[in-house]
Amino acid sequence: MTEAFATGRIVDAILGLMLLELMVLIIVRKKTGRGLSTGQLVVGLAAGAALLLALRAALAGQPWQGVALWLIVALAAHMLDLKLRWPSQ
Repeated sequence: MTEAFATGRIVDAILGLMLLELMVLIIVRKKTGRGLSTGQLVVGLAAGAALLLALRAALAGQPWQGVALWLIVALAAHMLDLKLRWPSQ
């Protein structure tokens, strides 16, 4: 377990669970007609995934520029998520 954290591989497992979550939520939406659209789900989870990739880069000892790039991607996805969810009035 120590190696999973030291190398950042734990993040890969979490990203896999997020992908499973996305698939389940899409199936629930198709069966019930309730919930967020696929686009909204993808954008919302993309923000979290980018934060996890920043964590993975840091744990793996990548240069700060790699971590910063993932943080910028997370910010962009988060801003898009807010735009999609913000009430029109």
